Amino acid sequence: MNASELRDKTPDELRDQLVQLKKEAFNLRFQQATGQLENTARMQTVRRDVARVKTLLNEKAAAAASAD
Repeated sequence: MNASELRDKTPDELRDQLVQLKKEAFNLRFQQATGQLENTARMQTVRRDVARVKTLLNEKAAAAASAD
């Protein structure tokens, strides 16, 4: 997922996406702890996606605050 795809989403959709990513990160941590994780690079990808979504949420919040 890239930032241009995320910019088209509403803040509610971004929050839903954030919840899904956090659940996936949680599951990946458990897989790693039990030795079942096969794709270790996925953890980094999910972590970066979480940061990307949070950044866009903050940008949208700042834009809404300055528009008022």
